[in-house]
Amino acid sequence: MVIKPKVRGFICTNSHPVGCAASVAEQIDYIREQGELGEGPKNVLVIGCSTGYGLASRITSAFGYGAKTLGVCFEKAPTERKTATAGWYNTAAFHQQAKANDLYAKTLNGDAFSDEIKDDVIAQIKQDLGEIDLVIYSLASPRRTDPTTGETYRSTLKPVGQAYTTKTYDTDKDKVHDVTLEPASDEEIADTIKVMGGEDWERWIDALADAGVLAQGCKTTAYTYIGKELTWPIYGQATIGKAKEDLDRAAAAIIGKHTDLLVDAHVSSLKALVTQASSAIPVMPLYISLIYKVMKEEGTHEGCIEQIFGLYNHCLYGETPTLDEANRYRMDGKETNDATQAKIKALWDQVTQENFHELSDYAGYNYEFLKLFGFGLAGVDYDADVDPIVSW
Repeated sequence: MVIKPKVRGFICTNSHPVGCAASVAEQIDYIREQGELGEGPKNVLVIGCSTGYGLASRITSAFGYGAKTLGVCFEKAPTERKTATAGWYNTAAFHQQAKANDLYAKTLNGDAFSDEIKDDVIAQIKQDLGEIDLVIYSLASPRRTDPTTGETYRSTLKPVGQAYTTKTYDTDKDKVHDVTLEPASDEEIADTIKVMGGEDWERWIDALADAGVLAQGCKTTAYTYIGKELTWPIYGQATIGKAKEDLDRAAAAIIGKHTDLLVDAHVSSLKALVTQASSAIPVMPLYISLIYKVMKEEGTHEGCIEQIFGLYNHCLYGETPTLDEANRYRMDGKETNDATQAKIKALWDQVTQENFHELSDYAGYNYEFLKLFGFGLAGVDYDADVDPIVSW
């Protein structure tokens, strides 16, 4: 079939297998260009491995350090009439590249929140790897079923305490407008913590440790976004912020419970980027369009693969990691420093419907959005007839 993007609101409902493969190859090339990276991980588990920061982590582990990688994701397979999800095609491309370079790569497809997937992963580690020395937790999901109670929780994107009115950009209608978000209830806050907090990360590490498949001195990190003044009302002082605080709790709990293994656990705060998750959050399309404009002009803009390379090189396996007062790795300083934020704030105050495309880099935002699904990449013939059936 000839595959063209089908965009509805903040999501693209199809993806392009050749374009996704080109995007994966582009990230692999970037890591290879960095040269010899020195000591790093040997056996890596990436929970949420198929897109965004999780995929970049898998690529960096494998092609930067020669690590064996085991991935977990939840992706939909293709049919003869319908494309797979982008994560499916990304994973297929990663497998193909890993095989061509004699790198171990296996991926389990299913609900990472479930005990069944945890058991399957442990069995796979015991069979193939023996033990894991790096666990990356990079899940982004709107709902989670608690494996103990069977109850399903749904996250909410709302402020805490009081309503919040701010500018936003509607990508569907090409419209800058105000949006008012009503405050979350106590139940909505608790449910969001259940989905997006640290409970499942903690359960993963506990399960791996109990099964005897965590290496001595194993490192683990969970990814988060903290942001600054413009995004605090929807990130920091909001339901997501409460969930992020729970990640900090989980990191400390993991260290405390697994002192015998000397497990090193940190939350990693990364910069704002176009992802399938961030596209759905009010404020973020406008904010990201503005930071792309400012950071590209400053020469400080980075994508997923550049951020993750920096995280591995400077923090996870660096001698002097950048840590904040909460013991988090900080890779967002090029975005959140006062000088850059002042430029973004100035544009934010000026932006209107009439000048949005002039003041922002929405073209860059939209390019990155389509690229998530394998569209818009140079060298790919999007008029060609391609087979949507691609296996892992």
